[in-house]
Amino acid sequence: MKRCLLSLILVLATMTSVALGQQTATDAAATREDILKLLEVMHVRDQMKLVMDQVTQQMKAMSHDQLKKYNPKITDEEIAKIDRMSEKLTKEMPIDGMLEDMIPVYQRHLNKSDVDAMVGFYSTPTGQKILHEMPAMTAEGMQAMQPRLRKQMEETMEKIEQMAKEEAQKDQGSETQPSAPKN
Repeated sequence: MKRCLLSLILVLATMTSVALGQQTATDAAATREDILKLLEVMHVRDQMKLVMDQVTQQMKAMSHDQLKKYNPKITDEEIAKIDRMSEKLTKEMPIDGMLEDMIPVYQRHLNKSDVDAMVGFYSTPTGQKILHEMPAMTAEGMQAMQPRLRKQMEETMEKIEQMAKEEAQKDQGSETQPSAPKN
């Protein structure tokens, strides 16, 4: 779940970036300060917090169904305990550290002119509107995808269960068969 959350956060952050061409030898490298300015203009820190909250809520809904399906005897108290643990993990996410981790990635893919153009765009009313609407669009998109993801998750779990049963049957079959005599 944590890996999924981090992946979604990274996807969101990179989705909001606009790739503006490939770096050539004549383009100056983007500095750490350039990237920090871009992340600030894009409100990435705030977006990450919002996305993490949204992902936590979506994961809760999906995990509640899955927990009840695979453990029908699970109590509301146990589910609440799992929810509290998930919320605690979300709150303890080191957003500043994650942003620091993203800086070299952005530097590898964007040069100074790319970053300057993006800062310029995201400083416009249209750029700010996109940034403002992105969390709502992402949340609505996640809600729209939830039935598909739930179905995929169920199918995957069924396949895993079937594979485990087949492996268990193979193991039982090999234990009951006598070993061949050695010559």
